[in-house]
Amino acid sequence: MIETVWRGGALLGEGPVWDAAAGVLWFVDIKGRRVHRLSPESGRVDAWDAPAPVGWVLPAEGGVMLAGLRTGIARFDPLTGAFDHLAHVEPDTPANRLNDATVAPDGTVWFGSMDDGESERSGRVYRWDGRSVHATAIDPVVITNGPGVSPDGRTLYHVDTAGGVIHAVAIGEDGAIGAVRDFARIDPADGSPDGVTVDAAGNVWVGLWNGWRARLYDPGGAIVTEVRLPAANVTKVALGGPDLTTAYATTASIGLDQEARAAQPDAGGLFSFRVEVPGQRLPPARLAKGA
Repeated sequence: MIETVWRGGALLGEGPVWDAAAGVLWFVDIKGRRVHRLSPESGRVDAWDAPAPVGWVLPAEGGVMLAGLRTGIARFDPLTGAFDHLAHVEPDTPANRLNDATVAPDGTVWFGSMDDGESERSGRVYRWDGRSVHATAIDPVVITNGPGVSPDGRTLYHVDTAGGVIHAVAIGEDGAIGAVRDFARIDPADGSPDGVTVDAAGNVWVGLWNGWRARLYDPGGAIVTEVRLPAANVTKVALGGPDLTTAYATTASIGLDQEARAAQPDAGGLFSFRVEVPGQRLPPARLAKGA
């Protein structure tokens, strides 16, 4: 059963992440330049304006948030609403923006960039160690998406959205990436792979843009199940709730014409459904003292 949790009509809802310490769900509207926080018990959704397109926010050490803005990495304090710049990412590529991120078991953050015009192969994958940004050797693509990390911290799932493929990438002890292999290829008729989330058993959830669904793969890359949603552009799933078995799916309304909006009036909303395998309890993102 699908529940419509929030009918906010986000232009580009993205980046849902469960904050286990606070018992809330964070997500963003990239094009709307807003950060949202859902309190499931009350159903209340609070919002903050961001100073630039915001690709993601993640709970960080010290009770604050780490945010990925078009202008780079920032420290976001929900108490004051302030965004404090920490690091540039691609100052020489102004047509790019940051798009999606996750926290690995060791607290490091993996995130990607993309061409905002969705045509140039300028999107790259990066790692944040709490103090600085490190570029990886993963080949650039037009749209990077959904970095997800396996429970043992040894595999990174990286999405090439325009290419229709989820890659599995080995992570070394020092954080360096190793061999890259295809994990799953998505038939264009099923939509384009967007954000991914890895559950406690190593299964991979992916949102399918223009696919009306979220899909679950087992660790070997075989399809386990699909969940149909009342919006075409499903961007990402987060696993939360007290037992981490409530799935929250963000969606987008951007680009829909009048007919499409009539067919999916809750596009851009937040939806939920129950799952059998719980999510991972992610640690707070590393944030060095003084950052």
